[in-house]
Amino acid sequence: MTSVSGKTDPVVRRITVADIVEALSEGLRDFQAVPLYGVVFGALYAAGGIAIMLCLLGLGLVYLAYPLAAGFAMIGPFVATGLYDVSRRRENGLTISVAAICSSVRSRGEIGWMAFVTLFIFVIWMYQVRLLVALLIGLDASFSSLQEFMTIVLTTNEGLLFLAVGNAVGAALSLMLFALTVVSFPLLLDRDVDFVTAMITSVRAVAASPGPMLGWAAVIVMLLAVSAIPYFLGLVVTLPVLGHTTWHLYRRIVVPVDTGAT
Repeated sequence: MTSVSGKTDPVVRRITVADIVEALSEGLRDFQAVPLYGVVFGALYAAGGIAIMLCLLGLGLVYLAYPLAAGFAMIGPFVATGLYDVSRRRENGLTISVAAICSSVRSRGEIGWMAFVTLFIFVIWMYQVRLLVALLIGLDASFSSLQEFMTIVLTTNEGLLFLAVGNAVGAALSLMLFALTVVSFPLLLDRDVDFVTAMITSVRAVAASPGPMLGWAAVIVMLLAVSAIPYFLGLVVTLPVLGHTTWHLYRRIVVPVDTGAT
């Protein structure tokens, strides 16, 4: 089988729950070995979430605060690209520095296209929330606080329907994005492939091991949700551990090619 660029497609292995547990252990060791990079990436991710949340509150769009917190994990795979490179460099005995990481990411132009796909799906998620608010709660609905919005959502039939439909749509979008990105970002960083091939490989990886991969998706959602509760601050630790783990999981899923590290 060949990719869009005419090259041979990456070979995908089946994995088990044991592979995920081992990858998580290795990801934790990477974070412990070079914690500064992980903390910086995690802090930037958390700061981004806090800044967007404050903007929404300032603009009176408090009803978008909950879906933002729920959907913010969608852009995590892109934000964690630098962490994949930290793990890649540790694995290959290469120098780890900000300049080296930035150079690696910039040299992989297809990562930009993959980032566009990620952000596009995130925007769709946010807009469908506004659409559901208009359809189910009302175009003229206004909320003075997040507490008022949550009260309406949890105590009215329209609010409960909004919550059910919104969560169902969000789960579908998150699952689709997980399938497209769980392998694609580290693959694009590791090899010279196009982003379409990377997405196809990622979907193939999920299809090859649906149970373990869906289990991993559930772990990611649970950890990010818990981390986002204290004003996104838990992401300072959670994001780097998940990022490093994703790299090691990728190495178990995609059969390596002896091309040499760069």
